[in-house]
Amino acid sequence: MTKLPPGPTTPRFVQAVYALTQPNRGIPRMRERYGDAFTVDVPVFGNALVISDPGEIRQLFQTSSDIAENVEPNLGRILGPGSMFALKGEAHRAQRKLLVPPFHGRKLAAFERIVEDEAVREMATWPQGTPFPVMPSTMRITLNAILRAVFGAEGAEFDELRDLLPEMVRVGSRIVSLPIPGRPMPRWTPWGRYRALRREYDAIIDRLIDKATDLDDRDDVLSMLVQSRYDDGSAMARSEIADQLLALLAAGHETTATTLAWTVERLRRRPRILRDLVREHDEGGKALREASIIETQRVRPVIDFVGRNIRVDDFELGRWVVPKGYNVLVSIAILHADPAVFPNPRAFDPSRFVGTRPDLYQWIPFGGGTRRCIGAAFATMEMNVVLRTLLRDHTLVPTSEPSERWHSRGVASAPAKGGLAVVYRRTAGAVPSSTESTMGAQS
Repeated sequence: MTKLPPGPTTPRFVQAVYALTQPNRGIPRMRERYGDAFTVDVPVFGNALVISDPGEIRQLFQTSSDIAENVEPNLGRILGPGSMFALKGEAHRAQRKLLVPPFHGRKLAAFERIVEDEAVREMATWPQGTPFPVMPSTMRITLNAILRAVFGAEGAEFDELRDLLPEMVRVGSRIVSLPIPGRPMPRWTPWGRYRALRREYDAIIDRLIDKATDLDDRDDVLSMLVQSRYDDGSAMARSEIADQLLALLAAGHETTATTLAWTVERLRRRPRILRDLVREHDEGGKALREASIIETQRVRPVIDFVGRNIRVDDFELGRWVVPKGYNVLVSIAILHADPAVFPNPRAFDPSRFVGTRPDLYQWIPFGGGTRRCIGAAFATMEMNVVLRTLLRDHTLVPTSEPSERWHSRGVASAPAKGGLAVVYRRTAGAVPSSTESTMGAQS
């Protein structure tokens, strides 16, 4: 028999505006009113159970996909039916088996130089001593890095994708939480615009696959996907390759770039931590740097929800009995702000992760279980290399300004001012003493 917690009873549209368009406000306020679990009724997802208890999250992530599959609907409706977001069951497991190797081990280490090259190139354009939003730069760094990792050497198609993908991400983010019309829409509508962009993207990928012939001399992701084979010996279809690459290119680079912008925003408001990071870098260390990235993902998760769709009758999830067809949404923001899980959760304190790794059922910016982001290791490497390069080549000036507000970009939540930064090149001499002062901590 169904057993669910209470939740707001306002109309679906009102709940959507309150919960989904107010990053870091709507859902936490519901937690204050209803507790660590409640029900919502919002567009696209419909009736859903929101949970944040670590034990219930662990159970959900460990449950077989035959019982709790990927949340419906999901990003597959934008990225394509062959993307990891859309695939289920055995098809998902088979694709994951093919896609994991390029982003781990020796392959991952080889991509570090690409990321550093892009970071150095972009940071060389930064103004000195003048405030500027860092997020456009982190967007370019992560997009160029993933393009090079996926396609290898630059070329005409590389340039076309570099221009096309930011617009695809922008338009796709606008419509991802909206119902998609069942009929073709005019090009001037967001849906029509996205379909037109997708046609351009497919044509470019088709040309790139045609060119991927000299595979012995290539070590990029595209060549590996073209050569990959399922257990039955069959190759990936072109449409599958196109969908998977779009998921890697679009979904991956924006979330990583946004986290980097939040990292800059957080560190500028923690001058002691910032000085310790510089000292650690100069001494050849990395523990605090890695912990700072983890802590940024805890206090400023750019994606608020991961979820599952219940496929069986009356699924017992901790205290609740969830009916078939219900979505269960895990609130990352509520979990990460739970004082029972992270003491003094509002404080930006990387030391909580120095010398220890986070519990992957309590710290979940990449999701969890069998659907944990396959690009998590690549994204972590990328953020580490970009921050290392910044600390090596620039002095990041602290600030006493208030924290930047959360701004919803549709899929991700970014700092409202783009992670405003002031930097000086370390080779240019000493930074003015006024920037060296110790300022009070802000949340």
